[in-house]
Amino acid sequence: MSVLARPIGGALAAIVGQEAVVDDRAACASAAVDGLAPRWIVRPASLDEVSRVLALAWDAELAVVPRGGGHALELGHPPSRLDLVLDLRRLDHVVEYNPDDLTVTVEAGATMEALTARVGARRQLLPLDPGGVERRTLGGLAATNASGPLRARYGTLRDLLLGVRFVQADGVVTWGGAKVVKSVSGYDVPKLMVGALGTLGVLGELTLRLHPAPPFEATWLAAFKDLAAAQAFIARLVDSTVQPNRVELLNRAALGACGAGDAPAAVAVSIATAEEAVRAQGQMVSRFAREAGATLLPLDASFWTAYGRATTPEGAIALAVGTLVTLVGETAAETERAVAAAGPAAAITGSATLGSLRATFPTVEPRAVRALVERLRALVAPVGGSVIIQRAPAAVRAAVDPWGPLEPDAFALMRGLKDEFDAKRVLNPGRFVGGL
Repeated sequence: MSVLARPIGGALAAIVGQEAVVDDRAACASAAVDGLAPRWIVRPASLDEVSRVLALAWDAELAVVPRGGGHALELGHPPSRLDLVLDLRRLDHVVEYNPDDLTVTVEAGATMEALTARVGARRQLLPLDPGGVERRTLGGLAATNASGPLRARYGTLRDLLLGVRFVQADGVVTWGGAKVVKSVSGYDVPKLMVGALGTLGVLGELTLRLHPAPPFEATWLAAFKDLAAAQAFIARLVDSTVQPNRVELLNRAALGACGAGDAPAAVAVSIATAEEAVRAQGQMVSRFAREAGATLLPLDASFWTAYGRATTPEGAIALAVGTLVTLVGETAAETERAVAAAGPAAAITGSATLGSLRATFPTVEPRAVRALVERLRALVAPVGGSVIIQRAPAAVRAAVDPWGPLEPDAFALMRGLKDEFDAKRVLNPGRFVGGL
C-alpha cells in the first residue's frame, strides 16, 4: 500500500465503516471497468455517506465510477482512469410512496424487481421494460436512459422522472425537479441527469411517476414476407386510431432467438386497456395484417419475457440505431446487410413506431465493427439519425467512437456543463460523449 493510499483508505473507512471499504487486490480486480481495476470499492449506506466520500475524492482528485447492478458498464468510452468504484446497492429503500398521487421516491440502488413488488400490490407500475430490467437498479436505469418496448406508449425514463436528489462531484447534495406530477416551471435538472452516465452527479434518490396497471392486455405477432411489407403495416398502424403499448419489429434472427417461428420479418403488437377496447382494436390490427398479406398469431405474455432475453444476449455487440419511422424497414434491412458483410448475422429488434432499432450480433474484430458502424452512420445521418454502440468489448470501443459525431455547438454545451458540475473530472472521466 502506498504512503498516499493509507490515509485515504483510513478516511474512507471513517466515513462508511471498515467493512464497507474493500481494498483487497483480487476483489478490486473483479470490479475492473474495461481492464482498469480500482484501488478501492466503497459501499455507502446513505446519501450523507455518498456526499462525504465524493468530497474526499474531490479533494484527493480520485477518479470515481458509480455503480449499481453493473449491467451497463460497456456503454460509452472506456474510462480514462479509475481509483474508486462507488457501489450504491445499499441505498435500496423506498423513501416515500404516494399511491393516490401515483408517485414514488426511491433510493438509486433499489432494483426494479423490488419496486414492482411494492407498487404492484396497488395495481400500479413503473412502465420500463428493457431486457433484464428486474435485476437493474433505478439509478442505473436513469443514468443510462434504458428503455424497452413499453416506451411506445409511456415514453422513456425522461418522461417518468419527476425529481432527483443527487451528489455533485465535490460532495454537495442537490435537489432538482418535484415530488408531484404538476410543478412550477424551471430548468429541468432531472432530465439533465438521465443518460449522463453519472458524469454530472451521482444519483441518490429518484421521484418517479407511476401508472395504473391496465386491466387487460393482448399480444399478436404479424409475420411478413420481407421488411418492406412489415414497414407498410407499421405505417398503417401509425396512421390509425389503434393505441398500442408495444409495437416491436423483428427480423428472422430475432424471431428465432425468441422461439417465435421463422419468417423474414415480423411485428409484435400489444394493446392494454379495458378488455372490450382491446378486442375492438385487435380486430383493426387483424384487418391491417390481413390486407398486408401477413400471417397473424395471438401470443401470451410469456413472449415479452423471451423477447427481453433475446435482445440482451451475453457477450454480444449491441448497436442502437435511430432513424425515421418511415424508414424503419429500410434501415433494418441495411443493418442486416452491413453486419452480414462483417461475418455474423444480426438479430434486429426495435420500437417500430419510434424509429428506434437495436442490432445484436457476435463479437467481431474492431476493424469490422468500425466499417459497419460507419456504413450505418452514413445511412442515417441525412435524416438526423444516429448509431450508438451500447455494448461491446473495450477494444472495439477504443477503436470506434461509441457515440458518433456531434454538432460542435452541442458538444460545447456538454463540455460547459461538465466544467460546471465536475471541473476536476472526478466522475466517470472519459466515458461520455467526446471523452467528457
